[in-house]
Amino acid sequence: MTHKIVVTNPIHTEVRDRLAQIGEVVVNSSNTPWTRSELMSHLADATAMMGFMTDCVDAETIAGAPHLQIVAAALKGFDSYDVEACTSAGVWLTIVPDLLTEPTAELAIGLAIALGRHLRQGDAYVRSGKFDGWRSHYFGTGLRGSTIAIIGLGQVGCAIADQLGGFGCAQILGVDPHGQHANVTPCSLAEAMARADFVFVAVPLTADSLSLIGAPQIATAKTGQLLINVGRGSVVDESAVLQALDDGQLGGYAADVFACEDWSLSDRPAQIDAKLLAHHNTVFTPHLGSAVRKVRLAIEHRATDNIIAALQGRAPMDTINRPDEPRDRSDLRDFREKSAI
Repeated sequence: MTHKIVVTNPIHTEVRDRLAQIGEVVVNSSNTPWTRSELMSHLADATAMMGFMTDCVDAETIAGAPHLQIVAAALKGFDSYDVEACTSAGVWLTIVPDLLTEPTAELAIGLAIALGRHLRQGDAYVRSGKFDGWRSHYFGTGLRGSTIAIIGLGQVGCAIADQLGGFGCAQILGVDPHGQHANVTPCSLAEAMARADFVFVAVPLTADSLSLIGAPQIATAKTGQLLINVGRGSVVDESAVLQALDDGQLGGYAADVFACEDWSLSDRPAQIDAKLLAHHNTVFTPHLGSAVRKVRLAIEHRATDNIIAALQGRAPMDTINRPDEPRDRSDLRDFREKSAI
């Protein structure tokens, strides 16, 4: 069988060359995501797909790809990928579970430092031409001596705790009923919000975590608290954050993820609120958690490993499902309405 591999975002040449050894490769070479109709057209006769954060793979997607054997997601958080639809259709769904962990934690701490030490304002001041030497201003909050809370002690949350080990934090609190870390003191979400100077959000988007940090939680936060989100945008209520920044309840908000990216939510906002973008006590990055050259290359190679395994009839290393035998897919167009998304 001749394979067709669809890749929805630009990839490194050496990765494309590997894929070309096993079949025809169709790559979106633009940084503009394909429209849904474009993606469906490419997948109609595809046997494999390498997907990214820009994609929403649901039951309709799978139903329109009758030859698909694997969806290899070049990412860790798979909330925009329908596991049940893939499994029912006999399609492997794989992720890259470990390569994104350390760079995401590193960025989270960088955001915290930038927010706490007013790097955005200081940079703008120097660039304005007004700086002519030291002045007593832009006093901020450092990590040393501060109480830290990490919401979510999965791989990223634990990596944040590890990397904070050298900063001399007063205490690191952790909120996770299932996770733990040797240097983290378990506590409730309410206690974390009430006590912490810095709060790191590092949880995936699920039905339970949607708006986990909302107006009620922020209302009980320690005054001036600095909130950093590297999990998923919709885990934090961005409207509540804006109000709390205006009221002074929060001292700042930094994020690498935003609600407008959460493709699995039909009511997600089309864009980030302009008032939030304009607020001076914010620091934002465009989902750069894994944006380290060697890391992104390794992620693409890992997704390629999974594709090659599946197309050669082997179980991929990073599968998150155990697909059933392929079956008639005519009923999958209604799958979204039957399953929890």
